[in-house]
Amino acid sequence: MCKVLAFLADGLEEVECLSVVDVLRRAEVDVTMVSVTGRKEVTGSHGISILTDALFEQVDTGEADVLFLPGGMPGTTHLKEHSELAKALESANREGRRIAAICAAPSVLGSLGLLKGKTATCYPGYEDQLVGASCSQAGVITDGNITTAKGLGYGLDLGIELVRLLLGSEHALKVKRAIQYER
Repeated sequence: MCKVLAFLADGLEEVECLSVVDVLRRAEVDVTMVSVTGRKEVTGSHGISILTDALFEQVDTGEADVLFLPGGMPGTTHLKEHSELAKALESANREGRRIAAICAAPSVLGSLGLLKGKTATCYPGYEDQLVGASCSQAGVITDGNITTAKGLGYGLDLGIELVRLLLGSEHALKVKRAIQYER
């Protein structure tokens, strides 16, 4: 079974995170929501509390097929400040494992140099933080092992793209039909 770790910090964009997690879980992907705050309850940028499955210290990031970063502010800043998460992302990239980020969160990948030579997208205004990337206005882009998405409006698209990458186009189409998603 495919394993995804979604990293949550206070100030995240709640729907960006939960829409992707929901789509992946519907596809029967093993998703663990991981807090980087030191406590399991994380509060999003719109005051919605989310109870995560584990703390960062409790997971083995090396066992994950995908590391996923939701955006939002100041959640993205908190993810960027987490040195152990940075090490996990760099390791996953070296090993060719999948990394996904949405909205402002691709800037975390840019700050680590993981987007050099890649095409990526992000929330408008963060393009200068995608260091070394060719920026696109597309909603969701996969370039090699890295998938980026523009923002909340593309949360379902990102989830479906990850299902496609992990389980194939047929499985992704099945999930789209089940949730009545026609885009």
